[in-house]
Amino acid sequence: MTGGNTFRDLLRTSAAETGSIACMGLDPILEGLPSPELSISSRVLFFFKLIFERMLHEKVLPGAFKPNIGFFHSLDDPMEGRYEGSRSLREIVILIRELFPGIPVILDMKRGDIARSSANYAAEAFKVWKADAVTVSPYMGSDSVGPFIELASGMGRGVYILNRTSNPGGQELQNLSMADGQPLYKHVAKQIISWGVDASAGTAGAVVGATNPQELFELARLYKEGNGTEDPAEKNIAPLLIPGVGGQGGSASQTVGILKSAGYPLELARVNSSSGLTHPWVKKGSPLPEDFAVQVVKNLKKMNQELNYAE
Repeated sequence: MTGGNTFRDLLRTSAAETGSIACMGLDPILEGLPSPELSISSRVLFFFKLIFERMLHEKVLPGAFKPNIGFFHSLDDPMEGRYEGSRSLREIVILIRELFPGIPVILDMKRGDIARSSANYAAEAFKVWKADAVTVSPYMGSDSVGPFIELASGMGRGVYILNRTSNPGGQELQNLSMADGQPLYKHVAKQIISWGVDASAGTAGAVVGATNPQELFELARLYKEGNGTEDPAEKNIAPLLIPGVGGQGGSASQTVGILKSAGYPLELARVNSSSGLTHPWVKKGSPLPEDFAVQVVKNLKKMNQELNYAE
């Protein structure tokens, strides 16, 4: 699989070649992993390696992978000199690059700090972990988001900026009414569009949850308008990362219907499911199934069918 020179090119190419706009969240939960006799890093790698091999065998692929760095770092014990989680993340990223070249790796970090600190976090994402994209928080404004966009622009990478998130508590701040009567999340969306116009094509994207259908529609339509130019080819439409499908209750088919209604280009969207794909039995309190790899691929295949991008 081959991508273009910008992150938006990579999204379009991977969607076309995989037939998918699903984003597969990789969030290892220790109690949901096989082979307790092995080291933590070996258990994590064994779990995902079997899943990846099954995906290739059945030719069922996602349009992106999204490891959440917190799940991996929580498996470290740095005070005791053990870095099992970080080691397993390294091995998984390497494995994805080997088995699924051209499928983007979105590192879920949700970082955001003053300029010099943000520059370090950006280097961690793009130079240390070599991610194709990263999630960041906009709360501290341009001097926080700017270093991520600057580095990403020069490397053809993407920055997904939190806009209207899928968690229930997101409304506590994101839906606050501003002086003009518009909710805060719409002002954030306009700022994300502005950041995208100032950067290279496709660099600045947005995280918009699937659990708030009306808000997803409004924001998808707003992002579809891009920078307001008449020629669609000139519009710097922000890529969307859409969490909340599966374990959080969002619907894949409804999400696609909303995007289509808003006129948003599906190839620039990635609809994420994490626990709902890779370990739904943990939430149900069920034991690890012997055929867990088969079950995970079955879940991904169903999600791809519901998203119906390949048709």
